[in-house]
Amino acid sequence: MDNESFQAINENSPLIAWIHNISLNQQKYMKSRIKEYDFGHDVRYMMYIYDNPQCSQEDLVNMFCQSKGNIAKILKKFEDEGYIERKINPQNRRKYMLSTTHKANKLIPKFRQISRDWEHEVGITDGDDEFKKRLKEIAIRGMEIV
Repeated sequence: MDNESFQAINENSPLIAWIHNISLNQQKYMKSRIKEYDFGHDVRYMMYIYDNPQCSQEDLVNMFCQSKGNIAKILKKFEDEGYIERKINPQNRRKYMLSTTHKANKLIPKFRQISRDWEHEVGITDGDDEFKKRLKEIAIRGMEIV
């Protein structure tokens, strides 16, 4: 494999191209390891809901920079298949609070392990905590800017 020019990025590509490449490859890895569930890379939304019970559809739109329509379609599928529940938010009756069901909760540890396996295979270690913290800060700052 030519490390100078891989997947249309090269040494002179901006940092964001490399970050995007990492994200896409992690999603491909996850998708290949959970084929039997037909989630594709949408599993990241289920994992977000699991980690953030009572989050809203709008939270997913903002976090993943996806359209409301795309998120609504994915949530409908998850709900129809029994992986998430929607409950009316008592503070704002026009919004729903999302949570994962027992069915999804049984799968999340498996998905977490697959994600950790990918990190291990690409060389992300427990010693990279400062690096991870900095990336999170950059991501949050980016969301605040837009």
